[in-house]
Amino acid sequence: MKKTMMRTMVQKSISLIFLVETLLLAAYFVSVTMFANLQVAFLSSLFIILGSSFAYKKMVQTKSDSEIFSDKRDLLDDIEDPHGLYDDEPINNSPVEELDLKEVVKQERAKIKTFDLKSIKHGLAGGISLYRIVPYIFLILGFISLKNNALLELSFYLPALLVGIVVGSLISQEIIS
Repeated sequence: MKKTMMRTMVQKSISLIFLVETLLLAAYFVSVTMFANLQVAFLSSLFIILGSSFAYKKMVQTKSDSEIFSDKRDLLDDIEDPHGLYDDEPINNSPVEELDLKEVVKQERAKIKTFDLKSIKHGLAGGISLYRIVPYIFLILGFISLKNNALLELSFYLPALLVGIVVGSLISQEIIS
């Protein structure tokens, strides 16, 4: 069942891309400049949206598979009390008069998360992905090649970016969800 559903979603996505590409091919008969701008902009934005969606899906699946969230507190608790100051756990079983305040402060500071190598790695994993980098390289090189060959027409290029964003969003919603 799941394979046939996935196949249907892929077929819908391919049909949508084929339809848009057919319309873009019709622009070739109007003007080569128009076709080049539409094609480069459409593919650039389509690849960026799809790459970002796939990279995000991969990152979420990796995090959920690692079960890193299984022992986490409730999201609302994290928002209201990010450092766990109002937890019901006692700091020390000793009476208040016998507490070593320096030790209590050290324990509480240890609970606060700081900027470390692990948090840097987590941030880079989401931002640096070939699914995200390659489409942006395609966008930059396509734009530069249009500019260097005197083919760049922003009146065609910018609307085609929007079309690519819309098609990419539809496809990513269809396949990724």
